[in-house]
Amino acid sequence: MKFIFLMIVGVSAGLVTSAGVFALITVIGIIPRLAGRSRTASYIRLYEWMIILGGVLGTLEFFAERALKVGSIGLLVFGLGSGIFVSCLAMSLAETLDVFPIMVRRLRLKVGFPWITLAFALGKSIGALLFFWKGWSI
Repeated sequence: MKFIFLMIVGVSAGLVTSAGVFALITVIGIIPRLAGRSRTASYIRLYEWMIILGGVLGTLEFFAERALKVGSIGLLVFGLGSGIFVSCLAMSLAETLDVFPIMVRRLRLKVGFPWITLAFALGKSIGALLFFWKGWSI
């Protein structure tokens, strides 16, 4: 009885968490924004299914008894895809919250905004590489 109760609680918590993540992705509008920017609106259903499939496969891999052996190329593709998705999610969230217009207005920027954005991206990338490659942290 205790096992069944814990199983129901665990599955329920997982469903609530995944619903929250998908609700965040929907509210931010990351999928339509990506499709609009890349001019690939005809593939929007494919984008949605790939995000769902990635979530399900990631969950299954997390709970698998054995590690999935994809090799260096598979790890590179996974890392690149995950990094792109997380970056797009972060930029969409920042855009939704109007972080950049507020920052530009407060800093009284007239030129150079693309360079500042590039500096943010490079700093985040270098920090992530150092953290995961060398194990450095602040």
